[in-house]
Amino acid sequence: MGEFCNAERDGHLFVVTINRPERMNALHPPGNAEMSLLFDEFQSDPDLWVAIVTGEGDRAFSAGNDLRYQAEGGDRSAMPSSGFGGLTSRWNLDKPVIAAVNGVAMGGGFEIALACDIIVASDNARFALPEPRVGLAALAGGVHRLPRHIGLKRAMSMMLTGRHVPAAEAKELGIVAEVVPQGEALACARRWAGMILECSPMSVRATKQAAMQGLNETGVRAAHEGRYEAVRAMIDSADFVEGPRAFSEKRPPQWQGR
Repeated sequence: MGEFCNAERDGHLFVVTINRPERMNALHPPGNAEMSLLFDEFQSDPDLWVAIVTGEGDRAFSAGNDLRYQAEGGDRSAMPSSGFGGLTSRWNLDKPVIAAVNGVAMGGGFEIALACDIIVASDNARFALPEPRVGLAALAGGVHRLPRHIGLKRAMSMMLTGRHVPAAEAKELGIVAEVVPQGEALACARRWAGMILECSPMSVRATKQAAMQGLNETGVRAAHEGRYEAVRAMIDSADFVEGPRAFSEKRPPQWQGR
């Protein structure tokens, strides 16, 4: 139990919950620093393979930056280098993270979700980058990630207006993988995590690293011919042998993650 967020270990799964419901789970620098320490733990622990991030309660995943704290002149020195929520600038994380959006995901809250690999949402969820409405800009990766996710024109229709997008539309746009009834977002995320955990964690990390780093290349050939450390680690791992062996022996594989 932290001061601003909680973490739960469930086997190879790590669940992080932003716990500031009185502020719609908005984050200030101390809260971001606490989140960063938790994701440091997730990243460095070889026995943690998948993470979920969500918000406490049914009203908000995260309303983003705690503007009241900022307006009152709160100390901002604790802001971590890993970015908003300890995730938006964590460029070297090869383990998958799922966002369970259980209400509003605004500004930095939406940017946390965009930094995740899969987003699932309750039907009362709403997404927006409303920073221009308060004299700011979505500079925790939002202005760059959203156009890459849904295309420039559709992203501009959100970013230049700050409009709220409901969960059903977010699914149509390709932001959200699944929409479930209110109160079921975390259970849905756990189900998706379970599907990932059926796969080799070495293969999952190789897939994520190659896909994400490959986006930095100018074409498919350059991305295909790139060198990825996680792919080499997969090939050198015990899991690389265990997978085909388990398939030939008609049994579930026993992944080691090494």
